[in-house]
Parts: sequence; structure tokens; C-alpha cells
Amino acid sequence: MLTEVQALHHNHTWDLVPPSPHRHALPCKWVYLIEHRSDGSIERYKARLVANGFHQQYGIDYLETFSPVVKHVTIRIILSLAFSRQWPIHHLDVTNAFLHGYLSEEVYMRQPRSFEDPKCPHHVCHLRKSLYGLKQSPHAWFSRFFEFLIHSGFTASKADPSLFIFHKDDNFLFLLIYVDDIIVTGNALSQVHALLQSLNRQFAIKDLGDLHYFLGIEVQRTPDMLCLNQAKYAVDLLKRATLHEANPCLTPVATGSQLSSLHGSPLSDPTEYRSLVGTLQYLTITRPDISFAVNQVCQFIHQPTDIHWKVVKRILRYVLGTSHDGLVFRLGDFSVIAFFDTDYAGNPNDCRSTGGYCIFFGSNLVSWSSKKQPTVSRSSTESEYRQLALTAMELPWIQQLLQELHVSLPSPPLLWCDNTSSIALASNPIFHARTKHIAVDYHYVRELVLAGSLHVRYVSTHTQLADILPKVSRFLGLPFSNPSCCALRTSVCRGIIEMAINLHTIRHSNIYDLLSLYCDIVIPCNYR
Repeated sequence: MLTEVQALHHNHTWDLVPPSPHRHALPCKWVYLIEHRSDGSIERYKARLVANGFHQQYGIDYLETFSPVVKHVTIRIILSLAFSRQWPIHHLDVTNAFLHGYLSEEVYMRQPRSFEDPKCPHHVCHLRKSLYGLKQSPHAWFSRFFEFLIHSGFTASKADPSLFIFHKDDNFLFLLIYVDDIIVTGNALSQVHALLQSLNRQFAIKDLGDLHYFLGIEVQRTPDMLCLNQAKYAVDLLKRATLHEANPCLTPVATGSQLSSLHGSPLSDPTEYRSLVGTLQYLTITRPDISFAVNQVCQFIHQPTDIHWKVVKRILRYVLGTSHDGLVFRLGDFSVIAFFDTDYAGNPNDCRSTGGYCIFFGSNLVSWSSKKQPTVSRSSTESEYRQLALTAMELPWIQQLLQELHVSLPSPPLLWCDNTSSIALASNPIFHARTKHIAVDYHYVRELVLAGSLHVRYVSTHTQLADILPKVSRFLGLPFSNPSCCALRTSVCRGIIEMAINLHTIRHSNIYDLLSLYCDIVIPCNYR
């Protein structure tokens, strides 16, 4: 506590002023934290002074509160790019990040208890800089850091405002910021060291070395692969649910199961259900295999039943047996390939379709989604075409991001679809009379195809990789660490690759690289 107060005084966080009846002084409190390493061991004990920001009033002591954070897709693309080009990846941490932001509003706070100034014990703190707990602290910190990076020669990405790019001659630096965690990578080591020195002069920066643990994601790097998993997060989640000693389950969802709001008895207290489902959502950052199951249980947060609670427990038991599963990034080219699929009218409550897609950057899975469509589709073709449009919406954003990263794609993005009617709709305007009931904005896919900005190709239903995302898939019949499942996916991917060779989209020399690529999407890193 004393160290924290001394740091606040050294940072000149506030000035002591006499109290006034016209000034509302916020109360404050101490919050005690225990920071852990990725292996679960205790790194340090920490005390933090926090202002009670819930007493603030809009327009009086705060205005803007929004602060962007980097998208997880951007993180995966940057990591994939850095590994493919064999760049070092540095991890930085800003000590007391929120204390560096300047306040533009007049904010007053009571002096921290037991640390009152002996000469002015009844004075209040007029805050000059932001403090943890204030509503505008994230906005103030990001604004300060943004100004510093722009002054240092960086430019903010238009695709992701939390990505900053430095380009001078042939030197590149990419900086990602998520609140107070920073990733820096690039091809110029001298520029990286110069940036670290410059950051240290302005902020209290802790250089954590090579990236190993970031936002609950464990990073393991070898010369051949980069593995991302959330093993520690998964174990902590299981202990929180008291299921860490349960029997593991082979699949997250039972085959053929459909959840309905009409089945089961409502839970008397849904707090635990909502809390666990929320934590499972964060686990999908590196686990596309549970995306569909988590999406299903999220649809009943408003009024869960005992049936839904059993499904959540089944997902957790599946996580127990696959806690070390994660993403594997390998060396590869810089093409963009996407797969999508739908489950037509699969929701028993409203007959809406569920759609899913997965997008590969070169040899690595970087983006995926499993989500119920916003409207009811009148045919499977309409359902597939809507999902085609939703997937195509993600591709231009990825292209823009790659363009800002100075990555040239060898060919337009390739979209694999298992519905021939949707492919015809995307390229044949004669079908327009049959699709008047589809919203006009979905027809922009046709413009992308006709302009040559997007290629849509047919893939058999039996070789559709995105099949795992919109429904209970045949891929979930076996766990991902099971050799039989790996063999199944190998045969599936071989069919895709053979079709790609026939379409002259890849060379024969890349067959084995692509087989290892598509079969290693989600496999435990410790199996290698």
C-alpha cells in the first residue's frame, strides 16, 4: 500500500485542495490482487487504490468513456504473420497504465484512508491524472498512449484502431495494445529497442521478453510451429465450477440434441449459469471446437432451465479432457481461404438457421464464427446465401488489414461452399426474380464475384470444414486428440486439396503442407 501511494505522489496524480460544498468528492478504497504466472504460481501481491466511479455523474465529472481494444482476429493474424516471417515477438506490460492518462474534467476524491496528509487532513484530492475506478480512465489512458505513438511515427490502423504500424524504408514495426498489455513485433530489432527506450522514458514499462502468456493465452514457440492454448484458464474455470475431478466427456454436445426454451424447469438462481457461460465464451478464443456448443447455451441466458445447465456441465467435462487443446500456427503462404456452412431451420424455437464460417490465413486458422442468423430463411438456398454474404463481409476487412500490414495476397480470397444454388446466385443475375425477398445488402456478394475480388467454389458436404460450427457435426464424434479423428480429418482434407489441385489453385508440392495444416487446427500442443 505504501509503495502504491508513493507511486501516486511521484506521478503527481492529484493536488490537495480545500473541500467545497459545490464539489462532490468521490470515495475510494483499496483492492488487493494476487497476480499469477502461466503455470499457476504466485508472481506478486499487489494493492491498488481504486476510486468509486459509480458515484460519478455524466456531464459533471466524466464525459467520454470508450476505449478500443485490439480484436482477437487481429492478434491471430499478427502472430501468424510474425511466425511465418520468423520475427521476434515481444511482450510488454505497462505498470499502473491508467495512472498515465490526463483528465479533462474536474474530478475530486477523498484522501485514501490511513494515508491522509498530516498538514491537511480534511483536504480533498483534485485529480490531475486518471485513477483506477474512474469511468473515463480507459479513454484517458488510450488517448495518452495514442498521442505518444503518433508523435513517434506510428500510424493507427483503419481496420483495427488498437493496431499501430511503423514503416520506414524496409523496416516494419507492428504494435498491438489491449488495455495495458502490449505486443510488439517487426523485422527491425534496432527499431524495437529504440521503441522500448522511448516508452520507458514516458511510461513505466516492463519488458517481459518473448511472448509466452498474453490475456490468458499461453504461447509456445518452436522452430516449426506456434501453439496457442488456454490451459490455465480452462483449469481455473473447471475449479470454479467444481468439476475439475469429474469424468471427462468425449464431445461437447450430444449428437442429435436440440435445445429448446420449453424443455426443463427454470433455474431458481441463474447467476452461476450466466457466469460460467460468459467464461466459456472467452475460452472460444483458441477453441473453435466448442463455439457451436457455447453459442447454443448462450441463447438461454435470460431464462435457463435444468436441461441447459446439464449441457453446460457437459461442455465443461469436454473441456476437462481437452484442456491443452488449442490453435497451431505453421509456416505457409499468405493466401486467404474460407469455408462456411449452415444448419437450415435448425432452431426448434423460431426455425432460424445457424451459420458458421472459418477463415484461414495461409496455413493458419485466424477467424471463425458460429451464430444464429437474424431472420428466418424460406429455403436452404436462402440460408446458405445469407451465410455466404456474412462470410464475405469478413473477408474485405481481413484484406484491408493485410494491406495495411503490407502483405500482398497471391490471389483473391477463395470461398468454399457446398450449395450449388448459392454459388449460382452469387454469379448469375438471372436468378434475381427468385430472390426478391432477400434483403438487397446480401446481393453485394454478386458484385464482389463479378469484380473478381472474391472466388466462390463448390466443396462437397462431406469435405466441408465449417461443418463443425453451425450444428452438431460428424467431426465431433471423436475427440480432437483421438488418432481416428485425425485420420478422418486427413481424409476429409485430402478431398479438398485434390479439388483445389484440379482447379489449379495450389501446386502439387504443397499437398503435404496443406494436409498437416488443415488437420492440425485444434490439437493438443503437448501431443507434438
